[in-house]
Amino acid sequence: MSAIDVDKRYRERWLLRHVSLRVRPGELLVLAGTNGAGKSTLLKMLSGELTPDGGEIRYGDRPAGDWPLRELAKRRAVMPQDQRLGFPFTARDVVLMGRYAHHQGYPRAADRQLARRLMASLDIGHLAQRLYPTLSGGERARVQLARALCQVLDSDTPEPPLLLLDEPTASLDLAHQQLALSVAHTFTRREGGGVCAVLHDLNLAAQYADRLAILAEQRLLAEGPPATILTEALLSRAFATQVQVIRHPALAHPLVTTARPGSAPDGHAATGQACAARGGIEVSR
Repeated sequence: MSAIDVDKRYRERWLLRHVSLRVRPGELLVLAGTNGAGKSTLLKMLSGELTPDGGEIRYGDRPAGDWPLRELAKRRAVMPQDQRLGFPFTARDVVLMGRYAHHQGYPRAADRQLARRLMASLDIGHLAQRLYPTLSGGERARVQLARALCQVLDSDTPEPPLLLLDEPTASLDLAHQQLALSVAHTFTRREGGGVCAVLHDLNLAAQYADRLAILAEQRLLAEGPPATILTEALLSRAFATQVQVIRHPALAHPLVTTARPGSAPDGHAATGQACAARGGIEVSR
């Protein structure tokens, strides 16, 4: 799925300007940036919830809007940021909602088996009979991730499946943040699917992303592998705050830390190598 030079505005305010980005099969792409930078707007345009005012969203070889809704639902699933649901469905019922595009109204035995497997993989099997509105925020998030996976797995379509996740770890504890992103990462490797996830935690992005796209002021600022994007100069510019990037003491990826304004370590300045010099693509200045 690709966004090609897309724009979006609300009245006189630009929400996104001239952004081009591709979600590739077999890859976990993370969107990061400040609040209001345009991350969720871009994800909503990729999902079809919002229509670009300029540019185009394409899925495969044709515009996303040309796909019949049922066919598109078999190929891509969305985990929204707002996970409220007022009706008293059980958690298992919510997960099984992901299968509606694949059957004629009644889940098959194979659908129920897939739902059980996914719920177990996300540590929510024990919640199967709980009413969804009674679940905690983190439990709801894992139910919604299971529903999205249930929607695109075991599909009869030739195209690689696609997951669009809006802040999937925002309400999760440390262990379940790792679990959720591990499941998403496994989806890219085992199923050949593509994942586009909005994350605020750059250290989680460093661990799991194949590619990191930084948005700032409604534009795509830089795109590339985390090791080339997570530099002090670029992050300080994108987030308007002081950062220090060091090598993780146990894992082979960068570790991003921040400090209170005016509390820079002695002798340290945010002078990381330029993104382009290290292999990333700095898109705008």
